[in-house]
Amino acid sequence: MRMLDLIAKKRDGVEHSPEEIASIARWAASGEVPDYQLSAWLMAVRLNGMTRAETTAFTRAMASSGRHLDLHSRSGPLSGKVCAVDKHSTGGVGDGISIALAPLLAAAGLVVPMMSGRGLGHTGGTLDKLEAIRGFRVRMDIPKVGRILKKTGVCMFGQSGDLAPSDRKLYALRDATATVESRPLIVASILSKKLSEDLDALVLDVKCGCGAFFRSAAQARALASDLVRTADGLGLRCAALLTAMEEPLGRAVGNGVEVRQAVEILRGDFSAGDYAEVLFALGGKLMVLGRKAKHAREGALRLEALVRSGAALSKFKDMVRAHGGDPRTADDPERFLPVARLHREIRASKTGFLKRMDALLVGRAAVLLGAGRSRQEDAVDAGAGFLLKRKVGDAVRRGEIVAEAYASDADRLAQGVKLFSESLDVGTVRPRRRPVIISEIS
Repeated sequence: MRMLDLIAKKRDGVEHSPEEIASIARWAASGEVPDYQLSAWLMAVRLNGMTRAETTAFTRAMASSGRHLDLHSRSGPLSGKVCAVDKHSTGGVGDGISIALAPLLAAAGLVVPMMSGRGLGHTGGTLDKLEAIRGFRVRMDIPKVGRILKKTGVCMFGQSGDLAPSDRKLYALRDATATVESRPLIVASILSKKLSEDLDALVLDVKCGCGAFFRSAAQARALASDLVRTADGLGLRCAALLTAMEEPLGRAVGNGVEVRQAVEILRGDFSAGDYAEVLFALGGKLMVLGRKAKHAREGALRLEALVRSGAALSKFKDMVRAHGGDPRTADDPERFLPVARLHREIRASKTGFLKRMDALLVGRAAVLLGAGRSRQEDAVDAGAGFLLKRKVGDAVRRGEIVAEAYASDADRLAQGVKLFSESLDVGTVRPRRRPVIISEIS
């Protein structure tokens, strides 16, 4: 079997056998075939697609291309009776849900191995946000992940070189060859990493709108359906929520500011209503998939009770301590999380109702402030970002503060504020509030 023959086969629209799929994943992980051949095959997949059977086989093969957490075996760190769960988001602006959700689920008795990524472009990354906590370590090997899970029930970490290594290789090549948008490749990339965590259940937050990877609900729904069907075919209990990303989620966009928002909600402050709605909807669904509740509403109510009792915040503190971070972040986030030294208020240009706060432009403005990266090697300013004082649908008066911007450099601050201002539109008629949760796919 030669890679050249497999490229030609997919070029001609012929279905691969499971053995061929497994060989491609193995070669990608080992480096046995050159990048230009893998790139040619990726483009053939982008143009001709993959069948459901191919997608399932490819996901399984990528998950098996390296080590996995092996949580439930006799030698693993967890009892076989414990449910391991995770959540994946397709990415958005202000989407710091994972930081609150992971310890909240662990407080409910679930085990949460949450492998996350860094931000690129206008979307934020969970690892960058967690590193805003002084001392918090996200790079660790598999044994260390297991020890933290056994101790606290929750671990938030980055993808290591030995977890789904074929995905690491192919993801980098997709980014460089304009094949990122291929739905089968997206499905295999997301789910292969989750399978390597030895999960029992997974919930997906698939976003749509101007600030999301997919702008249209139809495209997002198609991806969500493919993800859920493929997960089911691999024996992984899975459901997806379609959520809106026309404006930033919550009231914080950045790294330190989003951690602060997560801490505040774990302390019982639900004033960021759309953030809280998505948090408890995803959590409630995972409580069902993790066999802790009969229906999502019951699961959400149990999670809310854990917030009110202080158990969720206590678990967050345990998680931070286990990762080497400063647990005082949970007690006084304003003091122990970074805030950039320069500050500017962004005010409404006229009186009326806030009609638009374009999530894509806000995300790009945050990158200009220093809160994100345009290239993978760019540094991130943990103290830069926006705090939103108004959301779409709110009444505003001319000169009233709509948002506050923070940066460490005057030029960056000016650029970020300018672009943020372009994201806003104020009109005379109050816009109809659109639901943040659009639909469920299960």
